[in-house]
Amino acid sequence: MSSSSANARILIKGGKVVNDDCTQEADVYIENGIIQQVGKELMIPGGAKVIDASGKLVLPGGIDTSVHLEESFMNATTMDDFYSGTKAALAGGTTMVIGHVLPEKNESLMEAYEKCRSSADSKTCCDYALHVGVTWWGPKVRAEMEKLVREKGVNSFQMFMAYKDMYMLRDSELFQVLQHCKDIGAVARVHAENGELVAEGAKEALDLGICGPEGIEISRPEELEAEATHRAITIANRAHCPVYLVNVSSMSAGDVVATAKMQGKVVQGETTTAHSVLNGMQYYHQDWAHAAAHVTVPPLRLDPSTPNFLMSLLGNDTLNVVGSDHRPFTTKQKAMGKDDFTKIPHGLPGIQDRMSVIWEKGVIGGKMDENRFVAVTSSNAAKIYNLYPRKGRIIPGADADVVVWDPEGSKTISVDNQVQAGDINLYEGLRCHGVPLVTISRGRLVYENGMFTCAEGSGKFCPLRTFPDYLYKKMVQREKVPDSTLMTDKSCQMMKAVEREPYNGDVAVVNSGKRDFGASDLDTPSRPTTRHGGMRDLQESSFSLSGAQIDDNIPKRSSARILAPPGGRSSGIW
Repeated sequence: MSSSSANARILIKGGKVVNDDCTQEADVYIENGIIQQVGKELMIPGGAKVIDASGKLVLPGGIDTSVHLEESFMNATTMDDFYSGTKAALAGGTTMVIGHVLPEKNESLMEAYEKCRSSADSKTCCDYALHVGVTWWGPKVRAEMEKLVREKGVNSFQMFMAYKDMYMLRDSELFQVLQHCKDIGAVARVHAENGELVAEGAKEALDLGICGPEGIEISRPEELEAEATHRAITIANRAHCPVYLVNVSSMSAGDVVATAKMQGKVVQGETTTAHSVLNGMQYYHQDWAHAAAHVTVPPLRLDPSTPNFLMSLLGNDTLNVVGSDHRPFTTKQKAMGKDDFTKIPHGLPGIQDRMSVIWEKGVIGGKMDENRFVAVTSSNAAKIYNLYPRKGRIIPGADADVVVWDPEGSKTISVDNQVQAGDINLYEGLRCHGVPLVTISRGRLVYENGMFTCAEGSGKFCPLRTFPDYLYKKMVQREKVPDSTLMTDKSCQMMKAVEREPYNGDVAVVNSGKRDFGASDLDTPSRPTTRHGGMRDLQESSFSLSGAQIDDNIPKRSSARILAPPGGRSSGIW
């Protein structure tokens, strides 16, 4: 990209500027990658490129909070790298993406991050940032999280309650990670599913001969998501850490989030385009490839009213953000699990279609207005990740990430004309009313009427600051006023010892060799193996009458036969 292009002057004239809180008729003047003026009758220098936006909307560029580019996962590598993926994002009206770094268990978080940066920096076409997965826990991880926050511009970490023996953290580990996130001011993203029961459900399904894609839905019912969602919120509340729940996919999990918010807990929720538009009947399609193409986790839900419910939660602010969770695999890659659904790589494409599909199903569908659309596709993400109002809003001084949107235009989605990689499109044949005409990234005109003018590597990494007000302001205030009526439960109050006179009485002596039950153990010890192979012997007892007894000095009385025992006689054989 030439320097003249980077410093181009652009005037967007005659459109309606849409922010998350208001819509106004205004022109937008851009220079040096920054929005310089917003208003009517602007005084601008000569030589500016004029874009006629009459009858169109001028939106902040979309921010996709969950994309998986150039990622190896479940023995497959995603089809989009940082060049093709970000190029597809720009075509759909998204001007910033947040990718994932998922270290293997025991792998250095720092090394995984540096490896991802070295590949992405030379390829991205738009601004990007990175989440780092906490896939294991220990002192090294704790130190590296702090270093990533302090030196590398990372402000979000993702934890998993699923993916047993792969990424899953135990509850005690999750609690410690959330405490650390709170201490360093990071966004704590949590994938909530009961990993233990998911693993058992998968075994059970396979034992029953269920090997096809329907197994993903059968083995991961929504109650496992709802339970883990409640548990994640509880753990976060005990750690006094804001929690950000990702991939909310079911009505029951949505209800848990809604209840937590009504109780005053600091909870944010993110769903995906697919979960808010498609349902799990796709897994029962007769064509295996079609069914497998929809395999993701949590799975799409069988209840056909679920997408409508999730879209309503986006509309009423129960859920805050919609991401694409873009992780494209080909049919050939999915076929690695043709005989075992647990081997089908999890992931769906959607980075290009997110904005248009949400407009069609959300705005055209009557679930949200254009301001709420801006909130769930851009502004809320900017607030949560501490980018607002530099991004997510059209005001003077903000980055010139702008989309000219045609609310009357339409397009039919097809794999044949998509920019994103892969040989499938989940929304094949869907006609969307509402399309991006022009995309401007950092003041550069990168997409116009189907034509790209972006260069590989022209995007930039955006360091993210910690302690975003949108998450932490309320938490900080509560800690200042522990007795406030804002407290939602006793666990939020400051812990305080009771002042009392010391106990001066007798103290029992602990028998030597006995376990001290007052000690705190990190792990529950396993049951000792007995001579019966680990099984409980119902004939064996630790009770003994050997040795001196306390009642030895009391004279023994003769036995008496009870003719009428309490409760009447028994006719059974004892």
